[in-house]
Amino acid sequence: MSDQTFKKPTLEKMSDFFTARVDGYDEHMLNDVAGCKESYIKMAELIPDSTETILDLGCGTGLELDEIFKRLPDVSVVGIDLTQAMLDKLMKKHSDKNIRLICGNYFDVDLGENAFDVAISFQTMHHFSHAEKVGLYAKIHKALKSKGMYIECDYMVTEQSVEDELFAENARLRRELNIPDGELYHFDTPCTIDNQIKMLKKAGFLSVEMVWRMENTTIIVAKK
Repeated sequence: MSDQTFKKPTLEKMSDFFTARVDGYDEHMLNDVAGCKESYIKMAELIPDSTETILDLGCGTGLELDEIFKRLPDVSVVGIDLTQAMLDKLMKKHSDKNIRLICGNYFDVDLGENAFDVAISFQTMHHFSHAEKVGLYAKIHKALKSKGMYIECDYMVTEQSVEDELFAENARLRRELNIPDGELYHFDTPCTIDNQIKMLKKAGFLSVEMVWRMENTTIIVAKK
């Protein structure tokens, strides 16, 4: 689930949004979203050589996995995404890999406990409130092994005023359309880098650091 340049002035159901765009998604992310092409490579570089198990939240068509499998071809991956069409495309590319795909909402899926060396997410978290993120990050923290690492690449901003304006507009649109809380609709609500770090620490991560940024595409590494 991604990204900033797909943004519309109205809301669209999350799964419908990405199903409608699956055919041009890879080309769009690689060529049109500043920093994404480079950050797929950077994310793969950040994963430790010793990694055996990866959880990929919002894995989409697996563009980040394209790079990760170049480095770690035998790694075991669990990928979760709302959009079956994207998962089908991912599996077609990587049918020979040790990968299990789950079509569902990662807020609802049981992520387990002490199950993964690394968890990753790429351009998927910028649609949710602070409270939703903290709860999800706590689940991720629990799912990681004792020395586990979470790597998030996402659309982030630097000014609180920008974050506040986008969250306010999202709330206004949801009120106008009478959308119940908890229903996933696409609208970009990026948080500031500082707020992202605070949320991850609140969820239990001991070390949280921004390690890379190009335009608004930002990578944060959180260690358990």
